[in-house]
Amino acid sequence: YDGLRRALDLGPEGVVREVIESRLLGRGGAAFPTGKKWEALLTQRGLGRTHYIVCNADESEPGTFKDRVVIEGDPFAVLEGMTIAGLATGAQKGYIYLRGEYPLAAERLAHAIQAARAQGFLGNDILGRGLRFDIELRRGAGAYICGEETALFNSIEGYRGEPRNKPPFPTQAGLFRQPTVVNNVETLINVPEIIRTGGAAYARIGTGNSAGYRLFCLCGHVVRPGVYEVPFGATLRNLIDLAGGVGGNGRLQAVLLGGAAGAFVSPKELDTPLTFEGTRAIGATLGSGVIMLFDDSTDLKQVLLRIAGFFRHETCGQCVPCRVGTVRQHEALERLVKQRPLGSAAQEVGALREMAQAMRDASICGLGQTASTALESALNRWSLFE
Repeated sequence: YDGLRRALDLGPEGVVREVIESRLLGRGGAAFPTGKKWEALLTQRGLGRTHYIVCNADESEPGTFKDRVVIEGDPFAVLEGMTIAGLATGAQKGYIYLRGEYPLAAERLAHAIQAARAQGFLGNDILGRGLRFDIELRRGAGAYICGEETALFNSIEGYRGEPRNKPPFPTQAGLFRQPTVVNNVETLINVPEIIRTGGAAYARIGTGNSAGYRLFCLCGHVVRPGVYEVPFGATLRNLIDLAGGVGGNGRLQAVLLGGAAGAFVSPKELDTPLTFEGTRAIGATLGSGVIMLFDDSTDLKQVLLRIAGFFRHETCGQCVPCRVGTVRQHEALERLVKQRPLGSAAQEVGALREMAQAMRDASICGLGQTASTALESALNRWSLFE
């Protein structure tokens, strides 16, 4: 808790200044500047509204398991990061929304919250410095959509997990319609180090607009699956080498980068630097840090069908583009895989691309907007249905 002690010395403005200077971007996928988000709440102090901090630990992206590993191994890092965020934003209450399928993580978080209260790191007078902040653990019930921040608010409040329209944004009207900061687990655990070492020192790690470290989940056909932490700037090839190289039959066919809502990349793109700008340049995304390898024995058509089925199952059904689009996308892929397209295969693929554009343009939240990203990236890189 050295980071929290220094944060108490710096005060809210000093903490926000250090986080802004660190150039820490959100690690949940959206990559929004953390310091700017905190500053938006800090400037609303004194307006008589209740502020909240929410830790989004509803890690449901296929292939992602870094938050679980962090929470099970060091839950106090999450609590310390949230408490510093509470100090910086004037929030006195925090919620951790944890994926329901993580029983051990829930047990360790509950124990850590109890221990932190007993040692004076949570409560009405933290470390005798007058800071008031406490944390409540809430568990999800298996809905992927509740990883979307506004659907998460609805779930905590006891409503159906459906996204809200934006604006207003969470920093204006979030949990219980009060100003709220939502941060991912990995974002929060970077905060104590930033406060301990200084924002400028942290900003020197990594490259360009991608400062600091990043956790990646390597899985699939890889020799040593697991969570790997590297400074931004390491290449895809570096990460695969760290994990012992390509598993399976050793002949790499494709890499899914960023999870089901991410993009497929080919072996020709392994020297891409894993930074926000580097992946954007090849039409991909870091997303939630997934690196899933497929050797050339894998039928990519079946993988795409599985991804489409996942989004069809997980849509909340609130908006038509996503509710209908994910079903039609899955049905069209099934026809293509069975070689029974409506018209020619080229016409079916064309219809898929049109549906993808409609979902991107008109869906309320990121689920519908990214439900076809992996499919389109595969169609762009391989001739799967010709």
